[in-house]
Amino acid sequence: MTYDLPYSLVGKRVWVAGSAGMLGSSLCRRLKEEDCEIFDIPRKSLDLCRQLDVEDWMAEKRPHAIFFAAGTVGGIQANQDRPGEFIYDNAMMAINVINSARLFSVEKLLILGSSCIYPRLAKQPMVEKELLTGSLEPTNESYAIAKIAALKLGQAFRRQYGCDIISAIPANLYGPGDKFHPDDGHVIPGLISRIEEKKLRGGTLVIWGTGKPQRDFLFVDDAADALVFLMKKYSDEAEINIGSGNVCSIAELVEILSEIMDFSGPTRFDLEKPDGMPLKQLDISRLTQLGWSSKKSLLDGLKATYRWYCKEVRN
Repeated sequence: MTYDLPYSLVGKRVWVAGSAGMLGSSLCRRLKEEDCEIFDIPRKSLDLCRQLDVEDWMAEKRPHAIFFAAGTVGGIQANQDRPGEFIYDNAMMAINVINSARLFSVEKLLILGSSCIYPRLAKQPMVEKELLTGSLEPTNESYAIAKIAALKLGQAFRRQYGCDIISAIPANLYGPGDKFHPDDGHVIPGLISRIEEKKLRGGTLVIWGTGKPQRDFLFVDDAADALVFLMKKYSDEAEINIGSGNVCSIAELVEILSEIMDFSGPTRFDLEKPDGMPLKQLDISRLTQLGWSSKKSLLDGLKATYRWYCKEVRN
């Protein structure tokens, strides 16, 4: 089945599932430019893990388009401590939203994956066809399995029922609205929290692992812009990567953040802690061929993130 492109969001009812999160809130800001009605219902008002609740809400609101950005997320420590929660919550939310989109004839649904769904030792940079070609990184396996299931369910529904469901795999996201926690947060907000603590209380900044792993960090507002672009311009079964096209090591990231945050205290890498995947860089050639590329540099993005943290979290 073929679908008309570009898909117009003008005048449409658009649901951002996960609107309270970093990416979801950025999507809501970006969608204000599209002259559409935005549904941004909070988790406390609609539990996506409850099938009947999701179906009842969908029957009432009848969104035309859905950005599925909801999820239970966290860093390496959170993934290791709560594997059951990570696989159950993320799988159930995805199943309920995707199936409800089918039941209520949603025009278009975009599912968010994660770069951690690629094999731990995938060829770099990772092209979309590398998915399911090897073992996952053990430190986030539960989360990755749930995300893979969501993408595959969307593809299966597209084949069987003709649903216009697409999926995107973003690089490591960061920016305003992130979860700034020294243990449960992702690497950038976690580092900002820990560096700020050492600035205030002194002591050695301890970094997990060797500092050698490299990541593609994508500013959240760039990611939101890419997703809106794909919703309008893309309709295919194959997943599509979203990234900046650049990588930065954890050690380099610590150095940049220390300079931005004016931290000059001692730093130590804890070699007994896991590194995670040695390298995660997405091949974004398919996305750039469609005509999209990121705008925010890592330095500028980190500065913007720290300014937001100082204004909204620290104070």
